[in-house]
Amino acid sequence: MQTGASDRPETAARAAAREAQDLAEALAAPVPEAVLAESVEARDAPVRKIIHVDMDAFYASVEQRDNPELRGKPVAVGGSAARGVVAAASYEARVFGVHSAMASVTAKRKCPDLIFVKPRFEVYRAVSQQIREIFADYTPLIEPLSLDEAYLDVTENLKGMEIATEIAAEIRARIFAATGLTASAGISYNKFLAKMASDQRKPNGQFVITPKNGPAFVEALPVKKFHGVGPATAERMKKHGIETGLDLKMKPLAYLQQHFGKSGAYFHGIARGIDERRVRPDRIRKSVGAEDTFSEDISDLALAEAELRPLAEKVWRYCEAHDITGKTVTVKIKYADFTQATRARTLASHFARIDDVLDVADQLLATVHPFRRPVRLLGVTLSSLTTAGASSDTSEEPQLDLGL
Repeated sequence: MQTGASDRPETAARAAAREAQDLAEALAAPVPEAVLAESVEARDAPVRKIIHVDMDAFYASVEQRDNPELRGKPVAVGGSAARGVVAAASYEARVFGVHSAMASVTAKRKCPDLIFVKPRFEVYRAVSQQIREIFADYTPLIEPLSLDEAYLDVTENLKGMEIATEIAAEIRARIFAATGLTASAGISYNKFLAKMASDQRKPNGQFVITPKNGPAFVEALPVKKFHGVGPATAERMKKHGIETGLDLKMKPLAYLQQHFGKSGAYFHGIARGIDERRVRPDRIRKSVGAEDTFSEDISDLALAEAELRPLAEKVWRYCEAHDITGKTVTVKIKYADFTQATRARTLASHFARIDDVLDVADQLLATVHPFRRPVRLLGVTLSSLTTAGASSDTSEEPQLDLGL
């Protein structure tokens, strides 16, 4: 793998706000003990070449491409209504602090000239298919994370190319030629570091993290920027004196498992630049969920219902982007004393509209009101997933621990 290869961004928007990473915590299986001990077997294993390709402000960029009047202007894809949520923001909008998952009213306050555009998922899916066809020319080991990003394992690739950075550059050039859209890429020896690398030269650039500099890169990185560490987890880590990768590395495995449960082994590994998760083509989620811990506990039902809406919308956006739906809604309620309750309902048919998901979620929440204690966290999960438009579930889907 070639070292030191990177492109500089072509615009000053590199300083723009990062996309919210609340939809993370895709931990898959815990890292094996042998790997955590950095065994001889792990050290002697062939170095993998993993590329994470991430389209730049994908939805917003498609809208700007298709409508010249939007180019160079702050654009948000999503609803502009009082309770709408931003699904994606152009780099011009990010300069003002606008980002995905932000309430539309907040986004408009931050950027008064913000232009809202309704999402066109059928167009985004078509463009995404073009991009995946390019990936397939290089490797069959493609793991899509969403319409606009994917992991590629190019250790043994169809082109016979030895240098992963050259493969990444060629793929990005072909994407631009085919779609008129730019992509950024991260290249490394595992999925975690490839994901982290793709953020380093956005937009329209690439960055490589080699086995030699991987551990040092992780040590210097704030844990709040780690893929798989959301805001709530970052705050918990801070209470344990963990703010950087080095802080995390200093904590023993037993300590991390005690305080972070099954995620402890994963955190112990990535703090050392170790991530043995494989690139898995055509992975299928069993469920999609989102949750939020509030800055102040909630006792009022109407306020709790208002907090459920952006969570359900986040889940539904993911489902739309992946052309999936479900028929079971689960609401999670965690109280101020950290006890929790869950309520679920399964319909005879799959959900077709976000409003139906919200109605069921609100009904489930109402079953535990009056709350026995103030509520500190709410979560919404959609499960019994299938491809949107499928008439029935005829087979059992494999279970993957990939909750948002």
